[in-house]
Amino acid sequence: MGSGILLLTAVEMADLSLKPENKGKQFVLNAIDVSHEALTGIMLYLKSQVLKAAEKKIVALRKVYENRKDLIENREIIDQYVFDVMNIVRPSVKLESTYDSRIVFEAIKEDPELKVRIFKQINNNNLNQPWFFTNTSSIPITKIDEDAGLGGRIIGFHFYNPPAVQKLAELIKSKNTRQEVADFALSYAKNLKKVVVPANDFAGFIGNGHFMRDIIYAVQVVNGLLKEMSFTEAVYAVNKVSQDYLVRPMGIFQLIDYVGIDVCQYIMSVMNPYLKNEDLHSPLLDTYLSLNVKGGQYADGSQKDGFLKYEKGRPAAIYDPSKKVYIPISEIQPRVDEKLGAMPAVPLWKSVVGNPAKEEILKNYFSELKNTGSHGADLAKKYAHRSKEIGIQLVNDGVALSENDVNTVLLTGFFHAYGPINNYLS
Repeated sequence: MGSGILLLTAVEMADLSLKPENKGKQFVLNAIDVSHEALTGIMLYLKSQVLKAAEKKIVALRKVYENRKDLIENREIIDQYVFDVMNIVRPSVKLESTYDSRIVFEAIKEDPELKVRIFKQINNNNLNQPWFFTNTSSIPITKIDEDAGLGGRIIGFHFYNPPAVQKLAELIKSKNTRQEVADFALSYAKNLKKVVVPANDFAGFIGNGHFMRDIIYAVQVVNGLLKEMSFTEAVYAVNKVSQDYLVRPMGIFQLIDYVGIDVCQYIMSVMNPYLKNEDLHSPLLDTYLSLNVKGGQYADGSQKDGFLKYEKGRPAAIYDPSKKVYIPISEIQPRVDEKLGAMPAVPLWKSVVGNPAKEEILKNYFSELKNTGSHGADLAKKYAHRSKEIGIQLVNDGVALSENDVNTVLLTGFFHAYGPINNYLS
């Protein structure tokens, strides 16, 4: 996450530095991580991505460097741009590098105490009264603001992963956030061509507010299915229903693995103390973590095994915590598919997203699904109904400003083909 934010910010700062009106101004971006090894990886990533970006916008760069008579060939211009971007970045393992900064963008793990401790240290040693942008996806901004004594110089700026690809950014003001901080954050997000959705300062905000409750419901459905099938069969069934039947890019358990079982559990633990009449906790996630089954991503972006085992990036088996082994999906699929029963011809998610006829395709499909009485169809209808309930709850609780904002977050941040509140089954 941090490397993607670094990439976007470095490119934005370099582009600003190359404008004629900014000639002579100094642009510095301190990139701070816990080890030199981590920084080496980040800088290699940054250079490779900037090179790709430069190759894509060579026509625009020719205009930028038109007064540089020494730059003639495309390769010379590209190399110069890569140099200019990299020259802005100062890698460091010392937090003291932030003591002269005017804006601090934090993307560490979801640990309130750690965030507050770091913000306090910077704030107490930086005479510039810096602005703080936190990439938290769940911690209330007001809590960080007040505990760190930032006096409203903070805003939640939640990128979705990976930041260089994902178009969505949730902006969350604390009850004290200064207007100039909010205005700059909005301008910065728009410069990055992000789809901006404001969220009120409730733990989990919109994205995780929906996702975490989606997880809880999926686990409840698995538990309900144990009367008629094994645990691994139930996980397969719910994952299939939440992906194929509901035309999503991946099933709920694959999505948990993508984010990380440990990350999901931790986000729930952060959110739970702030919720009324609701227990956002899953013993099933605890069980998996106790067996050191965590999911998540490797440094190269490949998928770690979690609820599902992956071969060439595709689910191949499902973990049975009682037996501590992965059961091949090929052994599960025939029996469960038969139990789920008949269903309409399902449009593949990738064939729907971006299709000009998307609305018609989805309306026709869900109209057929609505009139299908199979076990799988019934599970899908209940799942869609619960997803809609969660979305409406986020609006009623004042987390989201509107139903449209909930739909936008799920459409843009989670790549759904339709919003949960507009689910074609109502």
